[in-house]
Amino acid sequence: MEERTYKTMGGSGALNIAVGVVSLVVGVASEVLLIISGAKLLAGRSKILF
Repeated sequence: MEERTYKTMGGSGALNIAVGVVSLVVGVASEVLLIISGAKLLAGRSKILF
């Protein structure tokens, strides 16, 4: 019974670490994309006429 509990906890811990790494990578990638798109918008601001 205790061995099964430890295996379950180990699997859950590994899954939590994997999800954390994936969310960190996705967060950094989206941050970079947002910074790039914002810089393009600011650079093209002078070309817009109303």
